[in-house]
Amino acid sequence: MITYRLRGLLNLYVVVATIITSAFFLAYAAASTRFIPWVELSPHVNVTVYFLAVIVGMVVSARYVYAFGSRFHRFTWIDAARLAFRQSTIVALIVFTLIVATKDRNVSRVFLSTYLVLSWVLLLFVNAILPRMLANIAFQRQHRLPTIFIGKQKQISKLSEWIAQKEHLGITPVGFLSDEAAGDSSVGEVARFLGPTSSLKKLIEEKNVGQVILLDLLSRERESAAIVEICQEAGCRLLIYTNIQERLPVPLIPVLEDGHLFLTVQDEPLEDPLNRAIKRVFDLVLSFPIVVLVLPPMAIWVWVMQILQAPGPLFFVRPRGGQRRTEFPMLKFRSMYFAKPDEVKEAQQARVRDDRIYPFGRFLRKSSLDEFPQFINVLKGEMSIVGPRPHLPKHDHEFAKFAKAYRSRHLVKPGITGLAQTSGLRGEISDPLMLSRRIHLDLQYITRWSIWLDLQLTLKTLWQVLFPPKSAF
Repeated sequence: MITYRLRGLLNLYVVVATIITSAFFLAYAAASTRFIPWVELSPHVNVTVYFLAVIVGMVVSARYVYAFGSRFHRFTWIDAARLAFRQSTIVALIVFTLIVATKDRNVSRVFLSTYLVLSWVLLLFVNAILPRMLANIAFQRQHRLPTIFIGKQKQISKLSEWIAQKEHLGITPVGFLSDEAAGDSSVGEVARFLGPTSSLKKLIEEKNVGQVILLDLLSRERESAAIVEICQEAGCRLLIYTNIQERLPVPLIPVLEDGHLFLTVQDEPLEDPLNRAIKRVFDLVLSFPIVVLVLPPMAIWVWVMQILQAPGPLFFVRPRGGQRRTEFPMLKFRSMYFAKPDEVKEAQQARVRDDRIYPFGRFLRKSSLDEFPQFINVLKGEMSIVGPRPHLPKHDHEFAKFAKAYRSRHLVKPGITGLAQTSGLRGEISDPLMLSRRIHLDLQYITRWSIWLDLQLTLKTLWQVLFPPKSAF
């Protein structure tokens, strides 16, 4: 199957790239000991341990390789440089963690630093050249899959780009069969019209076809069953393409449960209990020291400034929409002048130069320091550090009218920060387009979740706290 071919090609690349990088480490270590005296690599250093650390680093960084997926064979030099940087960074983290853990003072830091720089250069060329080279080697003539498509010309036209992108996996179009007259003898210069579906059996033998792709189940069940039977008798692979996604406004994800195939509109990694546990541990590890060590002195500082500029309660506590459409009291340092509760005014989103905000409150909001009490909400399990930002229940109701997918944000816990906020979409939601963009990023976070994504967004948020973006106010 095509998926296995791609997966195998990615795995093959990881193995070969790891061998090249680790072999270069040994070669550079040997050269440094004998021929490069300024590197000062002592012969007493246990090179084997660091050699293994390099291998572990390359294996761990494989997740970045898999993220490229079907674009793997079409690397640009920018893609190659970006992947090389990530690979070198992971290797560096593991190597220097090893140094700290073993308290090794003998290994040359100059050697390791120069190796990491040189390995980045090496990986740059490896990433740019190796994928295409491996594809050509792995899927030579005997491993190519001559493929016939069965369906309407309109359907194969939509797949012409996909067909062209799979040629590196050995998928070689032979042509297409259709019981409708072809308007053009070729389709995107990828496949040509070969005749009616009744000629399938003869063409499989004549063209040595290894794969048939049925673009849609035929109108009569018997005809579809006949195609399946012909392919089985000829030992030919059969793929059935479904165009149900073209009839629905959202992409679908296949789910196989006990032999039954279902289609869902979104993937949910956080439905995995282990993933939820990992995320919860991440939340606790970060929020506990902040609540115990950072929040108390910060609260005193904010309290003093409030007394001087805007006397009133230290915290602003109001209900927010939580996971599964529940509500919880979200904490913030009060950044506006104290006033009697007014649902109409509280529902008004803060704007640039809002006269309800006192001077120090502007600093709190711009630097996002007003959000720090929400680490208490995280400890209580009402929020997560990373997730869709919670809104007032009234806003939830209003926003759901403009965007049908809005309520899907409540599948996970709301967060102090999120993918939308770190992408520059923060503050007032002034139009439906801005709301749509935020929802798109929130749903993207839910479907793409990983602990690495949480870590990345947390570090990006920390940077934005230190250096607030222009959109902050």
